[in-house]
Amino acid sequence: MKNNVELMSLYWTTSGVFPGRGEMSRFDFKERVKAAARAGFKGIGIWHTDLEHILLHRTLKEMKKILVDNGIKYVELEFLTDWFLDGARKAESDSRKKRLFEASEALQAKHIKVGDFYNSTCPMPRIVESFAALCTEAENYGATIGFEIMGCAMINNIKDAITMLETAGAKNGGVIIDIYQVANLGMTCEEISRIPLKYLKNVELNDGTLPGSSDHDPSNRRFCGEGEYDIQGFINCVNNMGYTGPWGVEVISEKLAELPLKEMSTRAFNTTMAEFID
Repeated sequence: MKNNVELMSLYWTTSGVFPGRGEMSRFDFKERVKAAARAGFKGIGIWHTDLEHILLHRTLKEMKKILVDNGIKYVELEFLTDWFLDGARKAESDSRKKRLFEASEALQAKHIKVGDFYNSTCPMPRIVESFAALCTEAENYGATIGFEIMGCAMINNIKDAITMLETAGAKNGGVIIDIYQVANLGMTCEEISRIPLKYLKNVELNDGTLPGSSDHDPSNRRFCGEGEYDIQGFINCVNNMGYTGPWGVEVISEKLAELPLKEMSTRAFNTTMAEFID
């Protein structure tokens, strides 16, 4: 199986910063790309604030050349919130959306990650309408939209996420499943398997302690194999669905963010690959 596995080093895994303590990586973009490629990754993630910071010194064309020169095939752009709201928050979201769409087109991104961090209250018809409109606009840039199901989102379960996707009917829209959310929301393999394969846009791996554990620490995820998640069971579940895309590695940890770039990249790659059985 390992010969067919491609991994993406998602933004927070090797940015060297922790959400709430900063959003711009402490490492140069080119150095991050090189470190990811040397470790074995075929994809990377870019956070919207860091993207704006990079573009102060480099163009999108220059960024694309760096990616190509280092054999990076996949790019995730994140994160778009408030796309389903009104007022000032929606206006800010529209501004960010335009920058992400333009970057997606120039970098030929695999997908743009969207969702919600605030458990925002919004009726399902409005969410569906907004998601359909978002995907329609994304088509003009050749962009794919991936909604991440999270405990902090306005949709925090698989059933409602599928309802949104099927009612919106957007071919370039789907969901992203993170094993962290699987473990902390109690998603089962049976539930995950109900997601139509065409909607599964990306899958994310990491490790951590389970809710109820004496040392449960949701703010510090771990590298694969260093926690309590049933990673191989999750991988088997997704593989049995027919998923053949790359796997994201998203280790968000205040402790691990302090590591040197090379160590973060190498450990993230090696520990994740070890979960895929030959």
